Amino acid sequence: MVNLYVGITDYDWFQFLSAQRGVDEVNFWQPGGRTNFKAIRPGELFLFKLHSPRNFIVGGGVFAHADILPVSIAWEAFGFGNGAVTLAEMRRRIAFYRKEPDNPHQDYPIGCRILTQPFFFPEHQWIPIPESWSPHIQQGRTYDTSEADGRHLWEMVMDREAQQPTAPIAVPRYGEPTLIRPRLGQGAFRVSVTDVYQRRCAVTGEKTLPILDAAHIRPFGEGGEHDISNGLLLRTDIHRLFDLGYVTVSSDGKFEVGRRLKEDFENGRHYYAMQGHNLLMPSNPEQRPKREVLEWHQSNRFLG
Repeated sequence: MVNLYVGITDYDWFQFLSAQRGVDEVNFWQPGGRTNFKAIRPGELFLFKLHSPRNFIVGGGVFAHADILPVSIAWEAFGFGNGAVTLAEMRRRIAFYRKEPDNPHQDYPIGCRILTQPFFFPEHQWIPIPESWSPHIQQGRTYDTSEADGRHLWEMVMDREAQQPTAPIAVPRYGEPTLIRPRLGQGAFRVSVTDVYQRRCAVTGEKTLPILDAAHIRPFGEGGEHDISNGLLLRTDIHRLFDLGYVTVSSDGKFEVGRRLKEDFENGRHYYAMQGHNLLMPSNPEQRPKREVLEWHQSNRFLG
């Protein structure tokens, strides 16, 4: 069974993002940050419906991840993908929907639905909402594609995707509804890695979120992927040393510090004290670093 979700958004958010070029991920945010989104699974479609009276589905994306994040982190991860030109504008919108003045001393927690491969329909392709849609719905609703309305929405979306010169979603036009593997962008990579490492540095256990980075083990520009198994959550200073090759991670998950750190800087006692420590790894083995990317870092980046 494959579901899809229809979420309600404002026209300004849609209009801004649909005018951008090369958008590979978006953050469909909610101003409240009390409960996390669990309506659909990664790989299912999340569709955009405009506020009434524009009762149309106007685009969507592949659901990748949901989280509750401080607005500053959401902006840093997704930037324009939040549907705003600046962080200040995004904060104003959040305050508006919260029905309260913008408090500059508050880093609002917001609900984030992270979508990859977003698509935006021109107005002549907008899809009318199903008759089963209730005007009392506040945020959105889930549709089962094994039922009539859900299957109809799936087919309408696939029909419009097939008409695009470069369709973001490669699914057979007349095939059965199926999960779609999300292609993570930089922002989705950062948030996903942060979560699977339980928001703590894999080496030190540090939990101060603003100084934690989702590090690529093999850089994206050198053949690495935006994939959780190519990531580590590291404190900013350790991330910098990792990228420069002064530290690495052994194939069995131990922190290693090279001799070059002391030779080049006559220092590093704090880091040498962590030599040989076991990293704090994700509980799911499939989300842990792949041996081949760790070996790539040891052979191609580590200074020894």
